[in-house]
Parts: sequence; C-alpha cells; structure tokens
Amino acid sequence: MDRETSEHADVVVVGAGLAGLSATLHLLGAGRSVTVLERDSAPGGRVADRVLHGHRIDLGASVFTMPELLDEAFAAVGETTAERVTLVRLDPAYRAHFADGSTIALHTDAEAMEAEIRAVAGAADAEGYRRLRHWLSELYAAQRDTFIGANFDSVRDLARPELARLAALGGFGRLGAKTARFLRDERLRRLFTFQSLYAGLDPMRALAAYGVIAYMDTVAGVYYPKGGMGQLARGMTAAARAAGATVRLGTAATRLERTTDGRVRAVHTDTGDRISCGAVVLATELHTAYALLGRTPRRPVRARYSPSAVVLYGHTAHRRPELGHHNLFFGEAWRETFTEVVRRGRLMSDPSLLVTRPTATDPDLAPPGRDIVTVLAPAPNLRTSRVDWPRVTAAYRDELLRTLETRGVTGLGDDLTLERVATPLTWAAEGLGAGTPFSLAHTLGQTGPFRPANRVRGAAGVVLAGCGTTPGVGIPPVLVSGRLAAERVLADRASRRAPLLSAP
Repeated sequence: MDRETSEHADVVVVGAGLAGLSATLHLLGAGRSVTVLERDSAPGGRVADRVLHGHRIDLGASVFTMPELLDEAFAAVGETTAERVTLVRLDPAYRAHFADGSTIALHTDAEAMEAEIRAVAGAADAEGYRRLRHWLSELYAAQRDTFIGANFDSVRDLARPELARLAALGGFGRLGAKTARFLRDERLRRLFTFQSLYAGLDPMRALAAYGVIAYMDTVAGVYYPKGGMGQLARGMTAAARAAGATVRLGTAATRLERTTDGRVRAVHTDTGDRISCGAVVLATELHTAYALLGRTPRRPVRARYSPSAVVLYGHTAHRRPELGHHNLFFGEAWRETFTEVVRRGRLMSDPSLLVTRPTATDPDLAPPGRDIVTVLAPAPNLRTSRVDWPRVTAAYRDELLRTLETRGVTGLGDDLTLERVATPLTWAAEGLGAGTPFSLAHTLGQTGPFRPANRVRGAAGVVLAGCGTTPGVGIPPVLVSGRLAAERVLADRASRRAPLLSAP
C-alpha cells in the first residue's frame, strides 16, 4: 500500500526527457511548484548517454539544432544556456560521401556552402542553392509560430493566413520534386532532403512543408554540447533544481488518482509515495501515457510509426581523423532504400549510413588517442518488419562494417570495439512504440491538429508532451512540446480561477 505523505506540487511532470524538462522550466518560470518523476537513473530520455569503459557514448539523438529553443527554456527560470551547457557549432554540419567516390561538405554558412557547391557541381547549382536557402527560410517562417509553435484544439485552427502562405510556397507539393527545381545535381538533392527521414518520411514522397527540417540542419546550424548529448538534459535538470523543482530519478509513476468528476489530484509512484497535485504533464511514450490515463483516444485509422534503426555503438583503439563529426555514406540505390525499408519492411540492400564521431568535436569523451564511433542504418519498425532480428543481427552488423570498408573507412571493423548493438527489438524492450526511436511518422494524417493531441478528453488536468504528440519528432519539436504543455496547464489553471459571470 502507498504510504501517506504530505508531499504536494502544483504540477507533477512524468518523464525527464527534453520535453518534460522543457515543461518543467516553463512552469517554474510561471511560479508553479513542480515535482519531476523519471523512471531511469539519469535524465535524458532520447538524448541519454552512458559511460562505458571510460567512453561517454550518446545512446540516442546525435544531431542538435535550433538552440534558441533551449535558450527559451533556460530563460524561463532566469538562466542562460551558456551557464549550463557549452555548445559548439559544427562546420561542416555533415560530410557526405557518395557511391561515385565524391565527397561534399555541408556548411550552414551561406557563402561557404555556395563556394562548395560551385566547386563540386557548378555555377548553376550554386545559384540554385541560394534560391533554395531563401525558400527554406520562408518555409520555416511561415510555420514557426502557427504550425510548429502553437497548440491546436481543432482542424479549424488551420484556418490562418499562414496556411495560404504555406500553400503559396508550394508546401503541399512533394519535397523531392520541389528541391529538384533548385538543384540539378542528384547528390545535392539528397543532401537537402534526407532530413525528412528524421520525421519518418520518404524524401521523395514527403510534403514539401517538411523542408523545415532541412532548414534546421542546413541553414540554422548543427551544434554539439561539450560533455555529450546528455549534457542537455543534465543542464536543464540542474537549472530546474536550482529554481526549486524536486527531481526524483529512479522513480516511476504507477497511477493517477482522480476526483469523481475525472480531474487529476495525485500521482502514485513505485516507491509507494502519493504526490498530491493540481495538474500532471505526461512526457512519456504515448502508450505509457494512455496506460496511466486508463484510456486510448480513438482514431479513424491505426497510428503509423516511423522507420526504426540499427545502431552500432563503439570506440576505436586509434584516432580516425578521416571521419568528421557527422558523416553520411550514401548508397547508389537511394530511392530503392525507402521502398525496402518503409513499404516492404526489409533491410537495405545498398545501405545509406550515418556515421558519427563526436570525439572529432569533444576529444574528452574518450581516453587519449581513441575515438567514439556510432553507425546508424535505417531499418523497418516492428509493425512493418519481415526481419528475424535474433537470427540476422550479428550478420547485419558485420555487413554494415564491410560496407564502410568498401566506402573508404578502411580497417574500422578491426579497430572498433562494439559496446552495444541496438535493433528494433532493443528499442521495443526500452518501451518505444513499434520498436522505433522516431515515434509516429509525420504523415499528413499525423501532423498538426491530426497528430495525437496533448489533451485527452475526460482527463482534466492532464497534458501530454513529447515526440508522439504535437508538434512532433526531433529535439526542436520536443522542446516546443514541453512549452506547449506548460501553456495548457497554465491556461487551465487560469480558467478555473476566473470568476463566474452571472447570467444577464
């Protein structure tokens, strides 16, 4: 039985990933008392890292963009990002390697990127890049405050002037076709569309509106926090505690207690505590949130999940200076890749890979003379997969390393000590829906007001946050989701405190 406690918080936040921590900081800034519950022993969620044999290895997201959203969260409690996190801007953001042996550096500085394109593809594509960059910036401006940064209560909320602007920009066409209007070189088209994979979409079939992800990567800039990606969560946690939050690590929420009219009034934990509260933010996986709520909202069609990934995590005995921080190795069969992974549920026959070497930026993550290297390969999720993971994992691991060997990363297979190999089964064991770390795909039917809402009917005082709800997948949207959840809580509290108007 739960033991009686006198603990109380205005708001209990369940989950200390970036969404939950963002909500916490915004709520603290508005004067609310907050208790954060995190089932793991460390904060971070999808940006967690771990120290394995003296190497601090990022186990989740490795690409960080839009640091101004982090600034907003810290500013809510009177702090700055620089007080808690040291960010390094990556230049180039990526180094792309192609099947023909060519290499292109992706710079976010306009002049540097234009010069790179002029050198590898010619003057016409250099001029096309300038126009593409302008279009991506306009696309982001049209969506930033209304479609990415705002709560939706119904489809009618789409009826805004920005919707017409988005249509005028070609946002409802196809991203691949739109990008091809600016760039002739197929290699460049890949560089400015592959980002839609982060949202679970085939770059050729994704709506052009998802060019905002390419904007974040190729215009706004890519950063890395010194100390590892987990430093984002550690810094936010420290700021939350300094502002008065109670953060309980290694403590899971097990039940929501509600009044007879359905309003939440307490959270029960696996440590036997009862924390009374006026509101709850569930910054968890959707199915975890719905389990705590005891209900799953009905949808007209079954939720569609993003593709998953196989990730090799390891460290090398020697430095690998031929690798930059983020390295893209494109296979020749680019378009076929999406058919295999997304629609057929099969492994890539000609893999395209993301290889990350964070020690290129932060050597202190590993002992002297060594590097941390991770290899990510897109893979089908468990709902679409025809892959027998227990049988094929070891062979596929070796195949990926052989692929990199043939593409110029010589000797990596012998030099790399693997600490972990994650497959869709790994993600599923960690509680991620459909065995994917990328949550629900951003199809048209799962975007904006059509994405699972951050409020659930009949659950007064409970708000959702995280990549499964609005606005969506990725570190920038998740930080926004925390702010939007905080706004919901504050608006609900204000409406309940407002005096009733007497009838005329």
